[in-house]
Amino acid sequence: MSALKTVRGLVEAGLVKEESGLDAVAEKYAISITPAVLALIDPNDPNDPIARQYVPAPEELVTTAEERADPIGDLTHSPVEGIVHRYPDRVLLKAVHVCPVYCRFCFRREMVGPQGLGTLTAGELDAAIAYIAAHEEIWEVILTGGDPLVLSPRRLHVIMEKLAGIAHVKVVRFHTRVPVVEPKRIDAEMVEALTASGKTTYLAVHANHPRELTALARTGFDLLIAGGVVLISQSVLLAGVNDDAETLAALMRGFVENRIRPYYLHHPDLAPGTGHFRVSIEDGQRLVTALRGRISGLCQPTYVLDIPGGHGKADIGAAALVGSDGCFTVRDWQGGEHAYPPVGD
Repeated sequence: MSALKTVRGLVEAGLVKEESGLDAVAEKYAISITPAVLALIDPNDPNDPIARQYVPAPEELVTTAEERADPIGDLTHSPVEGIVHRYPDRVLLKAVHVCPVYCRFCFRREMVGPQGLGTLTAGELDAAIAYIAAHEEIWEVILTGGDPLVLSPRRLHVIMEKLAGIAHVKVVRFHTRVPVVEPKRIDAEMVEALTASGKTTYLAVHANHPRELTALARTGFDLLIAGGVVLISQSVLLAGVNDDAETLAALMRGFVENRIRPYYLHHPDLAPGTGHFRVSIEDGQRLVTALRGRISGLCQPTYVLDIPGGHGKADIGAAALVGSDGCFTVRDWQGGEHAYPPVGD
């Protein structure tokens, strides 16, 4: 069975009704639901938290004034195609802009998919690698996208070999949904392609609900760990998916039980058409506070906001200040202060 990529396919799978009116959404934002994800969805539950993440909704056509096509400012810090250099000692390498699934809350939804920015050409990849080689302050390279693990093991091996030749790069990190949404791609060949001599490989597993941590996913996690890959987590705090303490606790425990260190819990970004997923910073802070004492310290993620405009991440567990107008003032890593709007404005 192949992934569902059309409204017609969703109708035939019983995920949406014939008269859903989703054609306009499909024209604007890519759709893809893998068989592994489909197997997790309860089509009889109108509030299914897995379906909510992957099945398109009419609300995606509603764009509010504060939403941005590039909500975290990638393009502001892109010196060459495929590179984002926001912090001194690390860069993003976006080799590909396609994914096995398309999350409805994606902060790069304007850039990914069949009509997105595509895959780097051989020349563009060489230019990106040359940039990394020329900047000796770069200690870590983070492969993101799109999902880098949609690339074949052969192509991933080529990238890792290029990075292996750069002495000042010590850590390579992959951000991916693949172990959860297409777990059969994680095999011995894939694991070998993710490692290179002289480099430490980290892999950030993106999952937002404990049901995503299936037995098949566990098999992939075990292969990655046995192959020397260190696993960390990333999740997004999403209304109707995981915005309650019990679900978040189960998710973080699930990560730890699978030898995945909880890392980031992201506040949802101001991407177009994602307002129905956003929670308030106040509610997010309450949820993170509720985790303290409820679950082991091993299970505690860092609650972060990517400050709009490209100013980087801020730990907002307690660092955001409420102004008299109800907006938050968030401090970036350089001490700058930035206003962040409340939900609904």
